[in-house]
Amino acid sequence: MSTSRPSNSDNILNPETPSTSPAAADPTPEGNLPRHVAIIMDGNGRWAQGRGLPRIEGHRRGVATVRRTTEMASRLKLEALTLYCLSSENWKRPKTELDFLMHLLRQYLIEERRTLLEQNLRLRFIGRVDRLDEKVLREVERTQKLCRDNTGTELVLAVDYGGRDEIARATRRLVTKALEEGLSPDSIDEKLVAENLDTQGLAEVDLMIRTGGDMRISNFLLWQVSYAEFWFTQKCWPEFEDEDFQQALTDFGERTRRFGGLVPN
Repeated sequence: MSTSRPSNSDNILNPETPSTSPAAADPTPEGNLPRHVAIIMDGNGRWAQGRGLPRIEGHRRGVATVRRTTEMASRLKLEALTLYCLSSENWKRPKTELDFLMHLLRQYLIEERRTLLEQNLRLRFIGRVDRLDEKVLREVERTQKLCRDNTGTELVLAVDYGGRDEIARATRRLVTKALEEGLSPDSIDEKLVAENLDTQGLAEVDLMIRTGGDMRISNFLLWQVSYAEFWFTQKCWPEFEDEDFQQALTDFGERTRRFGGLVPN
């Protein structure tokens, strides 16, 4: 597990202003690139409170980091980028904060449609999206429809998501198939379980990044990160910049992955 150097950088892009850095200016990380990167975008509220700002300002600033990180994933042609936007446990937070998060999600889906199309990004949601507010759900469906023919990096947004809940829902699907369709319990293997998860069809996570200083998974992609490499940083999500993403990818490329076996001589 790696950690990056802490930084007190306040050079944060305005969420309403797209990055103007040319793609060619971004160096390609050394080593092999992961197919699927997942990020726990932690620390928005703490970043804001540490600057005497309301927590919701941290979430607003975090949108700029989402934009930058997504653009870089697209330029590097990563197969998939999964972002932990809202956990199933986050509903315990104050209603005002949750309402603002839903507003930000709806605004993001509307304002980023052109960018998603220009970058050829596919869009998928995982989690209990069906429980979202009707206005937000309507924009989810519209944006997914617009991106359905894209062929580039798959941007996966985990909203109202919990890893245990996902596995429980997959189990219920398999039980239903056994009862109603005659699925034999002996035929249930890892491949069949994976095919009934929200991430069906995606490669397993190669690299998990977490910002904000905490070193835990927090009920995120429990099945999919079985053999993922982990990279932690003390930086809060609004501070996470392209150079941090590049460092995480470079560190990944320098690691030896054994998947429980031995490295050949």
